[in-house]
Amino acid sequence: MNERETLRSFDERAEQYDAWYDNNPAFAVELAALRASTMVLPRPRLEIGVGSGRFARALQVEFGLDGAFSPLLIAARRRIMSVNGMASHLPFRSQAIGTIYLLFTLCFLAEPGLVLGECSRILLPAGRLLIGMIPAGSAWGKRAAERAREKDSFYRHAHIRSIDETVRLLEANGFAVRESWSTLLQPPGRDIVPEEPIRGALEDAGFCVLISGREERKQCADPT
Repeated sequence: MNERETLRSFDERAEQYDAWYDNNPAFAVELAALRASTMVLPRPRLEIGVGSGRFARALQVEFGLDGAFSPLLIAARRRIMSVNGMASHLPFRSQAIGTIYLLFTLCFLAEPGLVLGECSRILLPAGRLLIGMIPAGSAWGKRAAERAREKDSFYRHAHIRSIDETVRLLEANGFAVRESWSTLLQPPGRDIVPEEPIRGALEDAGFCVLISGREERKQCADPT
């Protein structure tokens, strides 16, 4: 996966990508799933792969990081305090962030394990990591994978993962999923209608939210 080529695509087409959300009903449906959590999402909040800041603004996320510079100029207009940098080397001190969002970003990372390790480092002990993803087994995921095979300018380097694969990746890096929500059970290619999110991680959903925390390590019994 060539992460730098992906960043170049978003850098060169920042306005085009941002305009995709204008009057797009999918945005409201996805936001509803992201807002459905019953868990406390501590502050400060950071979105990695913040892009133009559409989600960050709507979710009241204070900080954003992106490797592409042009989208950050749009995010700044939305009053997101943004940093141009790589997710594999997060420019934040340890245990500084309460909640991290990775929305439609994990699939573009060349070294997701390294990024998740960095997320673990900067999260508060009771911090949360939210993954927003397109499950590979859904009609939406299959369409995204097809776009990748067709060398789409945005998706050509994407690795669309299943929910099981994503959960294993999280667990391998010290995270445990605490809550999940699914939406976009309607097929792509039609007019999107409002839809209430469903609790749980459904592989046939077009959008799934996984909310995780760092895995608690069990204390070893005193041998004496």
